[in-house]
Amino acid sequence: MTVLRLGHDGVPEAPRPGVPAGIHPALAGLLGAWRGSTELAAGPWGPQRTVDAEVAYRRAAGGFAVVQSYRHVEANGSHFEGHGVFTLDPDHHDVFWYYVDSTGGPPGSPSRCTWHDGVLRVERRSATGWTRHSIMLTGASGSVPQSEVLVHITELRTGGKPDAVDESNAGANGKRPAFTPFMTSTFRRVVTAG
Repeated sequence: MTVLRLGHDGVPEAPRPGVPAGIHPALAGLLGAWRGSTELAAGPWGPQRTVDAEVAYRRAAGGFAVVQSYRHVEANGSHFEGHGVFTLDPDHHDVFWYYVDSTGGPPGSPSRCTWHDGVLRVERRSATGWTRHSIMLTGASGSVPQSEVLVHITELRTGGKPDAVDESNAGANGKRPAFTPFMTSTFRRVVTAG
């Protein structure tokens, strides 16, 4: 696997003697600023709705990490923000994700990401259940980076009781609740003049 070190603007940096490459290919295309919207499913957090949202991915720590900053504003003026740090596991050449958000829950330990067929996926466990994130770039084949669309899907699986499982919400084994949609964010790259 080739791992590229990218500059702040996503352009590959020249190799530096004694400094290993640090950006995983799954993260390279995410670098930059993105704007769009997030669709939130109805739940304890409120009714189904769509909100304006933005996310930025920035190179940090000399190229050994990518910082993710997400924010959306609700119609009443309140906001939600989440921040993640992606780092490369040098022993396995895959990605860890550390994450914290404005809900105030404990950040927990880092989660190992998988990358298959262009989808960066991570499942995180908390006291209330599991959260699965799927992050991918889409767009027409051969499209230029400025026309790419970034999609981030967040799904939840709560620690339901066995008697709460039925055919409509059963997991693949028929016993655990399946993941259910929570947030689906769709972004377009912010193109800056210059």
